[in-house]
Amino acid sequence: MTKVSASHLDWGAASAAVQAAGSVAVVGHFNPDADAIGSVAATVAALRQIGHQAIGLVGQPEPFSESLLHIPGSQEILCTTALPKADLVIVVDCGSPSRTGGLQQAIEAFQGEVIVVDHHSTNPLFGSINLVDTAAESTTAVLAQWFEYLGVRLDHDIAYALYAGLASDTAGFRWGRPEMHQLAQRLLEFDLDIAAISAALFDGSTVDEIRMIGHVVSQLELGHAAGIPVAVATAHYEIIKDSSYAAVEKIVDAIRGTSSAEVAVVFKELHRGFWTVSLRSSSLNVAQVAKSLGGGGHVRAAGYTTHGNPAEITREVFEAIAATKG
Repeated sequence: MTKVSASHLDWGAASAAVQAAGSVAVVGHFNPDADAIGSVAATVAALRQIGHQAIGLVGQPEPFSESLLHIPGSQEILCTTALPKADLVIVVDCGSPSRTGGLQQAIEAFQGEVIVVDHHSTNPLFGSINLVDTAAESTTAVLAQWFEYLGVRLDHDIAYALYAGLASDTAGFRWGRPEMHQLAQRLLEFDLDIAAISAALFDGSTVDEIRMIGHVVSQLELGHAAGIPVAVATAHYEIIKDSSYAAVEKIVDAIRGTSSAEVAVVFKELHRGFWTVSLRSSSLNVAQVAKSLGGGGHVRAAGYTTHGNPAEITREVFEAIAATKG
């Protein structure tokens, strides 16, 4: 794959690439959230509407969370490590090539155009064509703009998928630009049941999952990194091994709003000694913290992966937070 454009929002080149393609593979990130699945589902539906063959993919062998299957089109998305034959690849909601998971090598070896549609502030522009708007609240918000260029007509299912990504990545519209609310209003014109969508996105934990979250939160610790108060929750493998990925991801929502800390950190031990780390802050650029540790994300919400024991990984992130402040 050879880069031909460094533009962040090359609408014309992206639209021309779609028009020239008969078949398109649409790839979302592994361990997908609602923005990833909503983006894949909306893009596949949009491409089919304007006459293209399209298939949605997630680069992992195991199924993604059932909590996302309420999004129209999500049931057709394949979990796979094999990239099917296609004229064009569109990668959505992936802040780096590694986020494409088991499809990374195939995408990097792909001989055609690769369009990257994203909103993460740490995106290195790894597509041959890039639609990366770091001011956008969600990747679905970027897609909504692109669909206008493509002549896509919004319908109930596309609007639902776009709305799910927007609502999810703003934690229920807790932050964002005025344009975010304008987009939401436009999507709601397609008879969306926002109460049902919100319940599907943010509720639905089992009793055991709530107990798991409560156990982790009950062990919450407060520390300081260069004077910055940091709330740290550690979810050990033995505690979370029987919980769904979606339930484990809800731990950060339980602590992100604490008034005692400027930064919330959640360590999640998915395998023994291997951790995924979620960072949240209303004042510090946690995307830079995550980037310094090999990850990325948004200014207020980011993450990375690491190895080690709790003491080591805690020291690692505290040093990164202190360095970012400095």
